[in-house]
Amino acid sequence: MKSILSYFKETIERGASDLHLVGEELPLVRVHGELTALDDKAISAKELESNIWEMFGVDAKKKFADTLELDVAYDLDGQRFRVNIHQQVGVIALAARAIPTTIPTPDELNFEPALRETVTLMDGLVLVVGPTGHGKSTTLASIIEEINRTKKTHIITIEDPIEFLFDDKESLIEQREVGSDTRSFDEALKHVLRQDPNVILVGEMRDPETITTVLTAAETGHLVFSTLHTSSAAEAIERIVDVFDGAKQKQVLIQLASALRVVVAQQLVPTVDGKRMAVREVLVNTPAVANLIRENAVAQIPSAMQTGAKDGMVTMRQSLEAANKAGLISDDVLERRVGRQRKM
Repeated sequence: MKSILSYFKETIERGASDLHLVGEELPLVRVHGELTALDDKAISAKELESNIWEMFGVDAKKKFADTLELDVAYDLDGQRFRVNIHQQVGVIALAARAIPTTIPTPDELNFEPALRETVTLMDGLVLVVGPTGHGKSTTLASIIEEINRTKKTHIITIEDPIEFLFDDKESLIEQREVGSDTRSFDEALKHVLRQDPNVILVGEMRDPETITTVLTAAETGHLVFSTLHTSSAAEAIERIVDVFDGAKQKQVLIQLASALRVVVAQQLVPTVDGKRMAVREVLVNTPAVANLIRENAVAQIPSAMQTGAKDGMVTMRQSLEAANKAGLISDDVLERRVGRQRKM
């Protein structure tokens, strides 16, 4: 097989978003959402494993042996990758996400007004949710960089692994990587409030302990950003609540009603010119929405969003229809995303 390095280089040359190397399978890259083979020959599993540990070293090999999962960052010629090494049917595999070399601005990402305003918030919780690989990290990086550029503040990020690298501008930024700088999201968050932060970025809310600490931080004067893997804003709230049992759910609902500021559900969809663009659903925690959360009437949130345009709310359907009306996405993409309903 070719060296693993050559596959990373070809990923860069093709402008691909992802590289997939699986033992005994064809090497693949994802370009504008479509998978394309880099070779017509399958990769030798034995050679792939040897190449991976030659590239990432003995310590990485030991960590993988303990958990059979490994998340690492890798830099090649100025291009940063988020790499996951795993195993499937007993064969090693690698998935690498290319991190943009420059952090896009809110203008470049076409932020909605309510999303732009998160930069000016003093406290509370902002969630960016969506499927894996749909630009959540890029959206958050753009927000953090805008804060960095415009405000004198202390920002701490907790990531697994660190993706975008920030240079201090107006702000002081500390980036902590799970596994090398801290043992876990939960452990980092237990101590982060003693580090005098104004803004905290938590790469992902994975467990009850992390969620509890995030909510506490957001309630006590900190601005907290994080992500979840859900497809809609309302589903994000359900996911958080469902992590807890019994009486604890009521407490979490009260905390969310108080601390939540904005939830953005994001998807990348194919455009008419063969690329991809972000479409977003935006939920703003108005007093009416807060009351729905407090009463656990989450099923009514989509209806509140449909009538909440004056507060900056946007449904996913409205976002898709606006992109279609502007000629950015096709009728077919619109229909497949929202169902075969007539456009409003």
